[in-house]
Amino acid sequence: MEEQLPFLLLIAIVTLAAVISGLFMVWVKQPPMVGYILAGLALGPAGIGFMPHVDAIPLIAEFGVLFLLFVIGMEISLKAFIADLRPAVLTVIGQLTIALVAMAAFGAFLDWRFEQVLLLTFVVTMSSTAVALKLLDDIGELRSDLGRIVVAVMIAQDIAIVPMLIIATSFEAGGSIEPMTLVTVALAIGVLVLFIAVVGPKGKLHFPWQDRILGRVEMVTLVALLVCCTTAVITGVAGMSPAYGAFLAGLIIGKTTLRSEAIHAMEPIQGVLMVLFFVAIGLLLDVTFILENMALVAVFVFGALMLKSVANIAILRLVGMPWKTAYQAGLIMGQIGEFSFVLAAVGLANAVLDPVGYKLAISVIVLSLLFSPLWIQAVKYVHEASEQRVEGLKVAFMAGPMPLAREIKRTVGRRKGAGKDQPPAKEDA
Repeated sequence: MEEQLPFLLLIAIVTLAAVISGLFMVWVKQPPMVGYILAGLALGPAGIGFMPHVDAIPLIAEFGVLFLLFVIGMEISLKAFIADLRPAVLTVIGQLTIALVAMAAFGAFLDWRFEQVLLLTFVVTMSSTAVALKLLDDIGELRSDLGRIVVAVMIAQDIAIVPMLIIATSFEAGGSIEPMTLVTVALAIGVLVLFIAVVGPKGKLHFPWQDRILGRVEMVTLVALLVCCTTAVITGVAGMSPAYGAFLAGLIIGKTTLRSEAIHAMEPIQGVLMVLFFVAIGLLLDVTFILENMALVAVFVFGALMLKSVANIAILRLVGMPWKTAYQAGLIMGQIGEFSFVLAAVGLANAVLDPVGYKLAISVIVLSLLFSPLWIQAVKYVHEASEQRVEGLKVAFMAGPMPLAREIKRTVGRRKGAGKDQPPAKEDA
């Protein structure tokens, strides 16, 4: 017990710091994951040095990703996704294509191998689901056409992470992609497409023995873990990655009557693992590396945010989205997502990324998320400006010259708080 006490105390202090930091971020209306990363940064070598070494990061990452994919699979609405399937899939394909071209250009300049180019393409393509959903909720667009297309693209990216992880884990000791890996990826995608096409349009399916399970939290949790781990083991043995099995298990349970209670039962487990994962990422962040390579890191962070935003806008316009929806959605999806940490960790473990490349990738991802509050404010400003512009255009087209002048005067007066000095506007008959 004496040997365990310091470790347990360590975990308790780290968890406490993460919880306080996460709650603070929620209080200031920012993603809590940013707080978890900052807690790790403060406790790690770059901060007070409370935790100079972190040996459990790979295990935490594996567990966190497994259950994160499981919960995401359960939360996905296949019917809603099918309604926006074409633009969402085309958008993700376009994102991957542009990212591949950009990373290939950097790779030619920095002498990267093809495996590095491909892995970093995956890293920069992913966007943060948590940041995107929070932003949509803040601006009141979660249920609008804008929210629907952003959520559809996020779902398509979540589905795309499965073949990405299969490919990333196939780089054994920095080796190249084997033909069998491509067959495995094709099979995995084929199973997902078949499942979505056959089961997606249908309603809820009755889970076996649901009368004995529903309403009992411990039974729901155990059954959900049973389905998740069984499918993960089967797909892992088949060479398609345990994460793929967990995601497929989530899709299966998500189409059954067990869905609602299973989500509530699994979210606390997945949440704790993800907190520890993001704290560990903060512990790994090398501030010295960032300061010594400030120009390179700044170019990658700024380039990733700008290139992703511009590329997203162009792609969404090409797939038929209106200009307003395209540029707002493009900005919302401009940051780099939480799954990119996992891809970078897999790349380091398989020697696709060297320690310097890994530090650069982690620095860019973390700074992208840390700057997300500023990015959110920029998106809000653009959203409000566009709303005012649209309102002004409506007034211009719907009113004559004199009524137009009076309406503009009233509008400007109300926004500046000067409405009290003007007569109240009459309602239209």
